[in-house]
Amino acid sequence: MALISILSSWLIPLFVATVLLAGWLRGVAVFDEFIEGSKEGLKVTITLLPYLVSMIIAIEILSASGALDALTNLLAPLLAWVNWPKEILPLALLRPMSNSGSLAVTADILRRFGPDSYVGLVASTMQGSTDTTLFIITVYFGAVGIKKIRHALWAGLIADLAAMLASLVFCRLLVV
Repeated sequence: MALISILSSWLIPLFVATVLLAGWLRGVAVFDEFIEGSKEGLKVTITLLPYLVSMIIAIEILSASGALDALTNLLAPLLAWVNWPKEILPLALLRPMSNSGSLAVTADILRRFGPDSYVGLVASTMQGSTDTTLFIITVYFGAVGIKKIRHALWAGLIADLAAMLASLVFCRLLVV
């Protein structure tokens, strides 16, 4: 365990030193390249900022307005019919939009139900097997100027739904 701790402490500085040394040996102006990369990164950040702010505002409105809770209560009978715990619905709705929002929901589920409960297992599996599809499309497509997302949105959301359903099925098999 001590060896792993020492390696993890030195791994990133060693990697940075290796990159700097390799650049220096090849005659690359490492600092100048670093500055150019920083400039490009800043340009990308400025380009993405409106998309990020819009996505964050939409998520906050959905959460703060109570719409998420109202939708959960509305769909509870349907969810019970397909054996989907209603406590998972907020996670399923937030996950395609926000990693931090869905992580907060997952943490709350784990705190309330425990990590070894069926609900906790489903939440953890869902968090790990799905992606922030809407966020990814908003940010990455916006960064490169793609306006027509075509089938990417539906393909991503269908993949998320398949992963969510698989989480339910496999966790049910593991718990029983």
